[in-house]
Amino acid sequence: MGNIDKAIELLYMSPKTEIESRTCCSILQLSAELKSLQDGKKVHSFICSSGISIDSVLGSKLVFMYVTCGDLREGRLIFEKIRNEKVFLWNLMMNGYTKIGDFKESVSLFRQMLDLGVEVNSHTVSCILKCFAALGSVKEGKWVHGFLIKLGLGSYNAVVNSLIAFYLKIRRVDVARKLFDELSDRDVISWNSMISGYVANGFSEKGVELFKKMLYSGADMDLATMVSILQACANCGDVSLGRAVHGSGVKACVHWKTTFCNTLLDMYAKCGVLDGAIRVFDLMSVRTVVTWTSLIAAYAREGLSDEAIRLFHEMDREGVSPDIFTITTVLHACACNGSLENGKDVHNYIRENDMQSNIFVCNALMDMYAKCGSMEDANSVFLEMPVKDIISWNTMIGGYSKNSLPNEALSLFGDMVLEMKPDGTTLACILPACASLASLDRGKEVHGHILRNGFSSDQQVANALVDMYVKCGVPVLARLLFDMIPTKDLITWTVMIAGYGMHGFGNNAITTFNEMRQAGIEPDEVSFISILYACSHSGLLDEGWRFFNVMQDECNVKPKLEHYACIVDLLARSGKLAMAYKFIKSMPIEPDATIWGALLSGCRIHHDVKLAEKVAEHVFELEPENTGYYVLLANTYAEAEKWEEVKKLRQKIGRRGLKKNPGCSWIEVKSKVHIFLAGNSSHPQAKKIEVLLKRLRSKMKEEGYFPKTRYALINADSLQKETALCGHSEKLAMAFGILNLPPGRTIRVSKNLRVCGDCHEMAKFISKTLGREIVLRDSNRFHHFKDGVCCCRGFW
Repeated sequence: MGNIDKAIELLYMSPKTEIESRTCCSILQLSAELKSLQDGKKVHSFICSSGISIDSVLGSKLVFMYVTCGDLREGRLIFEKIRNEKVFLWNLMMNGYTKIGDFKESVSLFRQMLDLGVEVNSHTVSCILKCFAALGSVKEGKWVHGFLIKLGLGSYNAVVNSLIAFYLKIRRVDVARKLFDELSDRDVISWNSMISGYVANGFSEKGVELFKKMLYSGADMDLATMVSILQACANCGDVSLGRAVHGSGVKACVHWKTTFCNTLLDMYAKCGVLDGAIRVFDLMSVRTVVTWTSLIAAYAREGLSDEAIRLFHEMDREGVSPDIFTITTVLHACACNGSLENGKDVHNYIRENDMQSNIFVCNALMDMYAKCGSMEDANSVFLEMPVKDIISWNTMIGGYSKNSLPNEALSLFGDMVLEMKPDGTTLACILPACASLASLDRGKEVHGHILRNGFSSDQQVANALVDMYVKCGVPVLARLLFDMIPTKDLITWTVMIAGYGMHGFGNNAITTFNEMRQAGIEPDEVSFISILYACSHSGLLDEGWRFFNVMQDECNVKPKLEHYACIVDLLARSGKLAMAYKFIKSMPIEPDATIWGALLSGCRIHHDVKLAEKVAEHVFELEPENTGYYVLLANTYAEAEKWEEVKKLRQKIGRRGLKKNPGCSWIEVKSKVHIFLAGNSSHPQAKKIEVLLKRLRSKMKEEGYFPKTRYALINADSLQKETALCGHSEKLAMAFGILNLPPGRTIRVSKNLRVCGDCHEMAKFISKTLGREIVLRDSNRFHHFKDGVCCCRGFW
């Protein structure tokens, strides 16, 4: 009747001599069924005190009770005393060790079993194959396969099912399928093993195909089948089949089972049917941590990070303890939303629940802080980690790169190389740091590491290399590498198109864009931004308009603010200011400061003060704290010699407490970066630089070049203006390069702001007079100076 308390009470009341061992076996069986270790131990104690002989039957029952109740140690002690040729007992012990993950001990028992000549059965085979699969012991698993054939067990359904499961676990899907096809008497386990194996190995479409064959064969599906096929639907995005399985689950009355509901919720979420996922969630009577985590992930995937974070707090209030997957999922939601405060709340929860030692949690925390722009907090987590893996290092290096902290990224990369070997992701993260600094020497060092360690074939690394050479001012090398990439994806093509654009090679960009389409790769919104930018910076007005129309009419890409900004910039640079203004007014979306700023820049180039003032009103209203736009308007006034307006604008900047970013340029010489600030004479070679610049200025005057003093932005005499211009940071860096780089070496200078017109003229003069090639990267584009000509052709 299952009344164990009464049974044990009667056991102790009975005269010890009158109790048979089979009575004890019955109570031990019940203890095992109820998983009541305490009651089982009472029976064992009674047996020992009563002097009842522990024969193989009673001993087996004791082992069964202890193993079933989870006390493997005690079960093993009795097993060693009574072990015999009964395969059941050996299987019991092996399965016990397998369940707790001690696969090696299970294998050890299997070997002892063979040595003693104990005859194996299908249960033994199933257990040992699971162990070999878990241990990755491919050779031993194959030996078992051969051993089974010798024993004549190769055609048994249960044995073949175990072999199929083994081969799927070691990713030998082809061998598993061959065994499956040769199996004449397939049961539901056979079908389930093969379907779930396909899904687990990334062949969800094949899993779906096999599921359809299963239905055509007349085999009945069970809960395991439905769970596997719902996972396949989630991976394939096949919501129609998912809904059909949902219906089958309702008919089979398994729709209330938690496993089914969790998988169903995940399927709807991954197929983008968030409403369906929410309905499943709302109808569930029992919600596990998996349920909550799946819906949190669904909200995060749909970009509803606030909802994901809200659900996390609701889960906590409901008394469901988040696990590591929940924590990493909600941290990802905070990262996507840029929600630093919510992320810090989750971090507090992690501390309170002592989860900060988990490497997955720490990596997710660093990623969240990095994506929220708080690298100090990310670094604090990193420094406190007891153990760091490759993901930890990559997260920090990538975070520094993306948060415009390239020096910190390079420094950490140096530390990492001393501790562990970088992988492809590391190299793809560090190359943008080299690109950001225009550090060609460091970029070449990383390229050497890539070649030595065989990462050249990594698509992500190859794309980052092309991008690095482009941004370090060597488009020829970038193109060479681009041509060597055997399979180019959309990112590869887009990087090359954007590279040509920033170097002013608009026609090359157009050719590459057309080659991309001929290769069967359709452009996305980023590709169109790149080609429109290229047209803008090369003065290709008609071509730019054509691509803007192709984007909408042929490729069904809806223009965003960035695309409109490119068109405004294209029109403004070409002198079509009225058309640009009219274009902005006709936009279907509200223009932002970048769009108005592009027109303001065009007004400066073409000296339209009246329109500039009108446009500036819009810009200042949208971004009143951005000093760059005030400077742009001041430049427009200065070029028109409206010094009173320049003065008023400066006073306005002063009243608002705004500060103009100081001009800063840098140049790399012998792998060391030298930084120059506008008007700063603290550099050790400052005197030599000043003398060289004065000499060059005199020579320019002799040859009919006169300083463009309007760029000095001060109302003073010509000498004062000339002196101010000589202190521009890019001139200081170029002069330093002339003094310190060997003849014939290209001078590569980077600047944080746009290059000024006077510095542009001086660079052209130096390239012609001294025969030095100069590559100057400003905040907007590249300028290649050679033989007195710049690649920009005035479109800057």
